[in-house]
Amino acid sequence: MGDLIHVSKVRIVKDKGPVRRAFIEQFPDPVFYGVHGGIKRFYGVEPEEEHPTTLDHVIAAVGG
Repeated sequence: MGDLIHVSKVRIVKDKGPVRRAFIEQFPDPVFYGVHGGIKRFYGVEPEEEHPTTLDHVIAAVGG
């Protein structure tokens, strides 16, 4: 097994409804997660503000 090169340190804070903030070590601003489009319709929620889902970020990371 290779050497460990990085450990991600992330703190998640749940805000109102489906909105969450991810605080990632060494980055001053949080990353916001929530729902939008078909996802909000699927879950039957109407957030005050739409945000990307965690799935959006996973897809972006794989595609990038």
